[in-house]
Amino acid sequence: MSGQLKEVRLRIKSIQSTQQITKALKMVSAAKLRRAQDAILQMRPYAQKLQEMLANIVSNTEGDLGLSLATERPVERVLYIVLTSDRGTCGSYNSNVIKLARQSMQQKYPAALKSGNITVWGFGKKGYEYFERNRFKVSDQFRDIFQHQSFEHVQQAAQAAIKAFLDKQFDAVEVVYSEFRNAATQVFKVEPFLPIAKVQSKTGAKKADFIFDPSKEVLIAELMPKILNTQLFKAVLDANASEHGARMTAMDKATENANELLRNLKISYNRARQAAITTELTEIVSGAAALQG
Repeated sequence: MSGQLKEVRLRIKSIQSTQQITKALKMVSAAKLRRAQDAILQMRPYAQKLQEMLANIVSNTEGDLGLSLATERPVERVLYIVLTSDRGTCGSYNSNVIKLARQSMQQKYPAALKSGNITVWGFGKKGYEYFERNRFKVSDQFRDIFQHQSFEHVQQAAQAAIKAFLDKQFDAVEVVYSEFRNAATQVFKVEPFLPIAKVQSKTGAKKADFIFDPSKEVLIAELMPKILNTQLFKAVLDANASEHGARMTAMDKATENANELLRNLKISYNRARQAAITTELTEIVSGAAALQG
């Protein structure tokens, strides 16, 4: 009986130690989430307006006016930019991003997947390690991008993807990430990065009328790469906020589960302790009765 009590005490102590860790991780993620949430909420309206403007320009420009980044061609080689976290302890966040990337590859580019012509740039160690283990073509060039999260570093990645597309190393570029809604909700998305998608005009809708100064050619050549830089940076900010939200939620649930386990173990401990006391009392009474008899 004493051995059983000792085992329960050790389990209680172990769970209490784990609970302290989950509480600390939750508090750290909550502090980081506030900063990450402010960053994406300030960035999102600007990025969405730029994306809308870019899509309208591409859709309403006649002829091949330097729209090499919007040129569609037969897809043989594909680049996937997959945004995951560097660390775990964030529930199913990373597995959901990876699962969506795999589903997208199978549904949109089965031939490229079968022939091994899909390359993955893992933004974040978890995604990079997964695709490397599963023998995909992977690049670690931007694996640590969340450790140096700045517009300059993301711009380098965007420009590298643009150059690879223009050099015809890839015929399509997709970005897989999670869009931040709130601490408990992330929407996992696959968005085409290149070629730039055109907006389907509604029947009877007027075409967007832009006034270009200087010339349309100069502005398009200047604007396209800059807007693409912004779009990728928005995805990085979304992924960063989503990671901290997912980790905060996961650690909160882990802390609650630890409380439930502690409650059950303490009940078990008290029952075992009461049984031990009852057994000892019974032995004492029985011994006294034997001596009197």
